[in-house]
Amino acid sequence: MYILRGFAHSRLDICSVSILMKRSLLFRKKSKRGQTLVEYALILAFIAVVAISVLQALGKQVTATFSRITTSLATPASH
Repeated sequence: MYILRGFAHSRLDICSVSILMKRSLLFRKKSKRGQTLVEYALILAFIAVVAISVLQALGKQVTATFSRITTSLATPASH
């Protein structure tokens, strides 16, 4: 008999506790995978929001640059 939290337990009960602890550790490992996936999704969403904000802020400048490039490509070069 073993004493566990003030109660007497047989060897079979200790084995059951061991099995339950192993299952608990496996569950925590699986839940950490899900937690990691959520963290990566949040990081990806943050990067997307930042990229959209930057593109909106610089959109007019980028449009003007592309317009100048298009115009210079459309006009024939004079030699």
